[in-house]
Amino acid sequence: MEHLPTDAETGLSRSEVRAQIQRGLVNGEEDIKTQSIGQIIRKNIITPFNILNLILGALVLTTGSIKNMLFLGVALCNTVVGCIQEIRAKQTIDKLSLISSPKAHVLRDGKLWEVPVARVVLDDILQLTSGNQVCSDCVVAAGSCEVNESLITGESDPVVKHPGDHLLSGSFIVSGTCRAQVEHVGKDNYAAKITGSAKYVKKPDSEIMRSVNLIIKVIGIVLVPVGLILFYKAFVTSSASYSQSIISTVGALVGMIPEGLVLLTSVVLASSVVRLSFRNALVQELYSIEMLARVDTICLDKTGTITEGTMQVDELHSLTDNMTEEEIRAAIAAVTFTLQDKNPTAEAMREKFPEDPGWEAISTVPFSSARKWSGVHFSMQGTYVIGAGEFILGKRFNTLCPQANKAAEKGQRVLLLAHSDQPFQGDGMMLPDDIEPLAMLFLSDRIRKSAYETLQYFADQNVDLKVISGDNAVTVANIAQKAGLEHANQCVDATTLETDEDIRNAVRKYSVFGRVTPHQKLQIVKALKADGHTVAMTGDGVNDVLALKESDCSIAMASGSDAARTVSQIVLLDSNFASMPHIVAEGRRSINNLQRSSALYLVKAFFSTILAVCFIFIQSQYPFEPIQFTLVNALTIGLPSLVLSLEPNRERLHGKFMLNIIKKSIPGALTMVINVLLLEAIQSFMHFPQAQLSTAAVVLTTVTLFMILFRVCMP
Repeated sequence: MEHLPTDAETGLSRSEVRAQIQRGLVNGEEDIKTQSIGQIIRKNIITPFNILNLILGALVLTTGSIKNMLFLGVALCNTVVGCIQEIRAKQTIDKLSLISSPKAHVLRDGKLWEVPVARVVLDDILQLTSGNQVCSDCVVAAGSCEVNESLITGESDPVVKHPGDHLLSGSFIVSGTCRAQVEHVGKDNYAAKITGSAKYVKKPDSEIMRSVNLIIKVIGIVLVPVGLILFYKAFVTSSASYSQSIISTVGALVGMIPEGLVLLTSVVLASSVVRLSFRNALVQELYSIEMLARVDTICLDKTGTITEGTMQVDELHSLTDNMTEEEIRAAIAAVTFTLQDKNPTAEAMREKFPEDPGWEAISTVPFSSARKWSGVHFSMQGTYVIGAGEFILGKRFNTLCPQANKAAEKGQRVLLLAHSDQPFQGDGMMLPDDIEPLAMLFLSDRIRKSAYETLQYFADQNVDLKVISGDNAVTVANIAQKAGLEHANQCVDATTLETDEDIRNAVRKYSVFGRVTPHQKLQIVKALKADGHTVAMTGDGVNDVLALKESDCSIAMASGSDAARTVSQIVLLDSNFASMPHIVAEGRRSINNLQRSSALYLVKAFFSTILAVCFIFIQSQYPFEPIQFTLVNALTIGLPSLVLSLEPNRERLHGKFMLNIIKKSIPGALTMVINVLLLEAIQSFMHFPQAQLSTAAVVLTTVTLFMILFRVCMP
């Protein structure tokens, strides 16, 4: 395909963009992240239970007993309610997705424009900076950057890209700024499945989904042979009429179908999506709500969660006699204005030192969470570096530790300014050997007003909090302690954790981790999961992406990087960590109530299945008709389960979903089976009519179900 000659300084003109769109060389409309309305309706109509109900309804119709077809009305209501709730949830997600979806920054007619990713055309010049996700395959035209391609290749080590190098769609910028010319659009992209907003879709790992599917599979396998045997026994062996045989058989099978269980699961999860939207939370994966109910550990960063994320420079302390304070201030301004990093720390330094001396830069190393420093090599002034002293000076920083620790105890962030006459070493990303300290900068951040209340909530709910930060461990611990974090004094410097075993031991002992690299964040999440914890991870930067992917429930701030929002299951649209208690509480409410309500449906299914098998061997007609089961189910299971699903419930979910509902279901199901079998035994001596036996069975079953409902409703 022929490419337009595009200038990296001006980009395409408006006429060239229009021409590319007319030729179809555009990313195109973004893929719909949710099912279409048609797909939702088809999914709710064409289900194994609905097909089975239609077959059973058709059989009852052949007998002329219209009243016994009432169960079809219930199935229809289930389908309608399920469609309405899912469509409502879909519309909510679609509206919120428009707010949180990434935009592309393109250079056109010499100006920088923000456009939807779908409107990027072939040969556009993209402006990419730290945190951006690459929306189309492109070639670096100017500048350089470090790229993480883990979302598409699985390789987590950053790759340095220079002019002429290729950037793959779906990768994200770790550090640096570059301009790149788009070389593929739409389905031609390397990661076509991530085209549009470059969304990484994680396969749901839902125990509820697996459990419900297993129940459907087992009942489907058992139902057909049991139905055939019951009909054969009634029609052939007992010589009952065709109508009686069909109605008694259908009565047994209707009870075995837990059709409301599937509806309830869909309605509860869809309702939670809508309720969470009122808390400015966008649920990108439906079954992540289940994980919320199980979370017992939350990993979070200090900045933007405990603190407001707006830094200010409090003090500049010189460490050398070879430079005046004015020269030091000029060096800091030269570095920050040359790099143009957009993080709060860089913004604070530019605000404090606003006069750019205009030094000529030869090479730059942008900030990354792995290096924890950034720097510039100037033509006349040498190399200046700003970052964490431990990473710049190594063991030599020990002599400066007393001053740094004193500031850290106040909750201040400490940065080091260092200098060398030599350029960067190795591949241009390594420090010169003769780097020397010039000054220390002390910065501070304000604690959020809601931090104490939020942290206290999780402490009351027995949710363990792990504060994971790139800052000095003492700084983080002091801020966490002021915010009210329990065990905040149990802190560790992650630079001392050298092996996987060190990290496994640390997560059991410490609550605050400082100087953590992105890879260590991933290792911490893995270690917590290996210890049997259900881990939620909150993050907003590219340094959080690997840990977000690995966590059981990933939550991103909308104000953060494209990459973080892309891989997360839930996005906080107001970027307010104070929403977390409400979000966790909603997950617990939904899944705990779903578990209780599911037990009611399984009581009926187990009871009907066991009773049907028993009546294969009992020389008597099955005591229930379809209309009786339909009315009893609506009164004792259907309506109560809907009310139960809306009740407040903040208990953390324990145990396996399937085992929990089976343990609650079996005693009640066996009680009802024994009741009916005792009635059959009494009838064999008393010889009262089948109609009276059927009425007694319905009354006794209804009373027992109400007793079971009462037991399920108890806290």
